[in-house]
Amino acid sequence: MRGRVVGSAVGARSRRWVLSCAVVVAMSGGLVATGPAAVARGGPAGPEGVWQTVGYGTVLAIEHGRMQEYQTTAISCLKGLSATGGPLRYGAEDGQAFTLLPGRGGSGFRDRAGLHVDGAVGDRTLRRLPALPARCAGEAAVPGGPAQAGDPQGVYDVFWQTFAENYPFFAAKGVDWQAVRERTRPLVRADSSPAELFAVLRGMVEPLHDAHVVLEAPSVGFFAEGRPGTVPPSPAVDDRAKSFVVGRDLAGLVVHEYAAGRISYADLPGGQGYLRISGFGGYAGPGGDDSYQTNSRLLEQALSEVLTAERVSTLGGLILDLRINGGGYDALGLQVAARLTDRPYVAYAKRARDRPEEPSHFTTPQPIPVRPADAPRYTGPLAVLIGGSTVSAGESFTQALLARPTGATLIGQPTQGVFSDTLDRALPNGWSFSLPNEELLTRTGTSYDGPGIPPDISTPVFTEEEYAQGKDSAFDRAVALPARQWPARWGR
Repeated sequence: MRGRVVGSAVGARSRRWVLSCAVVVAMSGGLVATGPAAVARGGPAGPEGVWQTVGYGTVLAIEHGRMQEYQTTAISCLKGLSATGGPLRYGAEDGQAFTLLPGRGGSGFRDRAGLHVDGAVGDRTLRRLPALPARCAGEAAVPGGPAQAGDPQGVYDVFWQTFAENYPFFAAKGVDWQAVRERTRPLVRADSSPAELFAVLRGMVEPLHDAHVVLEAPSVGFFAEGRPGTVPPSPAVDDRAKSFVVGRDLAGLVVHEYAAGRISYADLPGGQGYLRISGFGGYAGPGGDDSYQTNSRLLEQALSEVLTAERVSTLGGLILDLRINGGGYDALGLQVAARLTDRPYVAYAKRARDRPEEPSHFTTPQPIPVRPADAPRYTGPLAVLIGGSTVSAGESFTQALLARPTGATLIGQPTQGVFSDTLDRALPNGWSFSLPNEELLTRTGTSYDGPGIPPDISTPVFTEEEYAQGKDSAFDRAVALPARQWPARWGR
């Protein structure tokens, strides 16, 4: 979920609420009482009215069974897609679902509320506004209306401002964003071509090496880049690794496939089990229903067949292979974690940037719990195979396992280093982009954004050399792990 509500980029976790269009309007002060705003003035007991998220740069207007999203910065308002339903549940065209939650302390929907996105973890805080911000109202917010919709300089300004107000990692990555503007803004002219503008925007974010930063310009270009030295997960990368593992590590064994091949399991000769999860979504297959509800149901079916009462009582160890995992829904990772513990615990804490003018200010960290499933649970030795192609929800799941009460041993290479949901944004000229705005913290306040989660035992992971030599060092190390080293981490 991101600004509008949920997004997905290279390996992004929550599913994107696709934006159909957006327009930039010149900044103007004040509020205008139109549509839902008139309802808000009367202090309704229900959720209708205008709401602003704490962080995330989003305004939601709710009226007559429709939730309309507006993406905002200090200089712009971008009208996004709407969801329908009500009074508390709304659905978008892509199957994403949203739930409005009443404020705490019995206040109902008077001035505070919450927003939950199916498949995301944690909730967003909403504050009621008396009316829709003036820059979002009327014809100025109608797609295709304003003349500046095709203005390259206006597009640049919204792009830069959105990062300035939301991106959390400039300091950690050694990037002076104000200096970037001073250097690149003069390069954009009123008559700059789309290709010239794309080159400037790409050059601005390329030094971030952030796999959750994506720029899409139809018929012009596409940019997405991970941490140097890593391979982004893709169907081709996944297929190659899967075929290698089945032919080499699992040769002669019965391999069970689930969730359109995204999950597989095999019992190993030494009494261990091997469970591979290549993503947290897409379980209905290409063209299938990719809603959180469907994915959760299909995941539960797979887990029920793998983690049976008999198997969890006899397994001498479980090897969990996340080396190629492109992410998806964070909540699905927690669904798996709930089958790997018999005690509740906090997976991590989630926070988001919430003051545009203060890059180091965040919302209060929200603890994200793991609660034992009401089903057979495996609590024994756990080895987790990770690498640079372990991305986003694959990483948040890995981070959740760090805090597992009975521990886990990580083997391989550091994960990609992108944990936030992505803010999926539209630009006035029809382009779109994504960026992170959150951190996931361990119980000691550590964030692994950037360098990724390091392994306890370092081995090569699907390198060309290993492929050529028929080696899988990470798998072999997990199989041979002495009992005294299971696990290396206990509830961190």
